[in-house]
Amino acid sequence: MFRKIHIRSYEVGLKFRDGELVGLLSPGKHYVWTGLGKVHVRVVSKRDPWIVDDQLDVIVKSGKFAGKADVIDLKDHQRALVWIDGRFNRVLGPGLYAYWIGVRDVRLEVVAIENARFEHKELAAIVRGGDATRWLDVCKVDRDHVGVLFLDGRYADELSPGLYAFWREAADARVVELDMRESQVDVSGQEIFTADKVTLRMNAIITYGVKDARRAVSASTDVRQSLYREAQLALRSAVGARELDGFLAAKDDLIEELEASVRDRAAVLGLEVVSVGIRDVILPGDMKDLMNKVTEAKKAAEANLISRREETAAMRSQANTAKLLADNPTLMRLRELEVLEKVASAGNMSIVLGERGLADRVVNLL
Repeated sequence: MFRKIHIRSYEVGLKFRDGELVGLLSPGKHYVWTGLGKVHVRVVSKRDPWIVDDQLDVIVKSGKFAGKADVIDLKDHQRALVWIDGRFNRVLGPGLYAYWIGVRDVRLEVVAIENARFEHKELAAIVRGGDATRWLDVCKVDRDHVGVLFLDGRYADELSPGLYAFWREAADARVVELDMRESQVDVSGQEIFTADKVTLRMNAIITYGVKDARRAVSASTDVRQSLYREAQLALRSAVGARELDGFLAAKDDLIEELEASVRDRAAVLGLEVVSVGIRDVILPGDMKDLMNKVTEAKKAAEANLISRREETAAMRSQANTAKLLADNPTLMRLRELEVLEKVASAGNMSIVLGERGLADRVVNLL
């Protein structure tokens, strides 16, 4: 019996006899003899360019697709990037593929994966593809950071900020990202004995930056924790070798010693110490009261000494003035007149004299 089949302009008919492809039907109306069910036609749309069939390899070898479809056979070390109508579509892994031509603009770019790192001018569009992460490991190194790349456990390169992709089956790629900006480590709450057995509670801060990214990744599992531990030990060692009074009198010397010790160890870790500082020194309550009393006594003694010095200076000045007046009667006379002038200017002056000689002298003085 005959069967009428209508094939549109964007379709193609696959004609099979006993399960084997015997021909292609072009757009139009066709009458196909399907007697006894040995012949059947499968109509497919070329708007989806990919040809999917369990017997694709046999169909391709038959040559029936010549001029109608393109075929690509990817080996294990190959991948294909597919663009359809100018837009990225997918990544193809190893295998046999066929796609229709004439309806959609299909473009394939075959790449080898011997080099695990995948570089492409349209990388951003490719990694956004639906199945890109099936074949690619994608990572992004942020601004002000650096990425240390290891391939199969071996150091490979340092990556600047940007987007990167690596073929999954080519190598085991691992990127360790490090912040290159200055960072701080707080060494806080450290209770330390001084050489004279006084307990101090101290808080220090270390400012550092990454100098050698590869060494910073390889030298320690946690470079920040390692720097904290080294600073903690250096602080205990420096304070423990000093008595309290010496420590309080020369904290700058302690900071210099601490910085030198931490800087050497930081260089081994791939870091560079920018500065070391001590934020707080906290004494026990009883020691704080004792120090306050000592300070108060010192200040009182200093104040008393200053007062005595001022009194001595005043008395010395008075003695010098008296000697000067005794040696110069005229100057003494002027001094007396100044005193009377001050007294008279203050208001009415009443003078009561009982001794005649004294009265004469005052009258003469006036």
